[in-house]
Amino acid sequence: MGASRRFSWLILIGGLLGLAASAQLTLDKIRLIENPAYQPNCNINPIISCGSVMRTEQASVFGFPNPIIGLAAFGALAAIGAGLLAGASYRRWFWLSLQGGTLVGLGFVAWLIHEALYEIGALCPYCMVVWAVVITLFWSTTVHNLRTGVLPAPPAVRRFAALRHQWLGPIVGFLIVALLILTRFWFYWSTLI
Repeated sequence: MGASRRFSWLILIGGLLGLAASAQLTLDKIRLIENPAYQPNCNINPIISCGSVMRTEQASVFGFPNPIIGLAAFGALAAIGAGLLAGASYRRWFWLSLQGGTLVGLGFVAWLIHEALYEIGALCPYCMVVWAVVITLFWSTTVHNLRTGVLPAPPAVRRFAALRHQWLGPIVGFLIVALLILTRFWFYWSTLI
C-alpha cells in the first residue's frame, strides 16, 4: 500500500527537519562534553537555552544523548518518505509499525515537553522543532492509516479522517504547546512587554 504524494513529501520533509535538528543537538552535545564552558548558539535568554536543557538527566534518558535516537528515527522517516515518493508500497504491518513508532515518539515528546516546562524550566529551540515534527507526523500517519483502513475504525471516524483541512490537527497541537509555554513562563514574557 502506497501513500499520497502530499503525505510522502510530509514524511520526507519532516524526517529531514527532525534529522537536521537532531544533528545540531548531537554536535552541540559533543562540544559540550569536550568543553563544559561551551555555550551553544541557541542560548538566547534565561528561558530559551539549549545548554541548560543539554546538561540535565532528561537529555540522556537511556544513558546516551537523546538526539542520537532522533538521528536514527528521523533518518529512517526521511528514507521512508523518499521511498514512498519513488513509488514504494508497504504492507499493513509496516504502516502499523509506523503508527506505533509515531505514537511512542509522541509519548516521549509529551514527556520531554513536561520536563522542559515544569522540571528543567528552559526551552531548546532545536528540541521544539523535533516536538513539532513528531506531533505533525503522528497526526498525519494516523489520518493516513484511518483513510486507508489500516486502522480499523467506525465509519464516523473514517469520515472525519477523510475531511479536508487535516493540517488543523497539528496546528491545534502547536497552539496547546504554545499556550503551555506562554503560561509557564509568563513571569518572563511579561517583563518583555
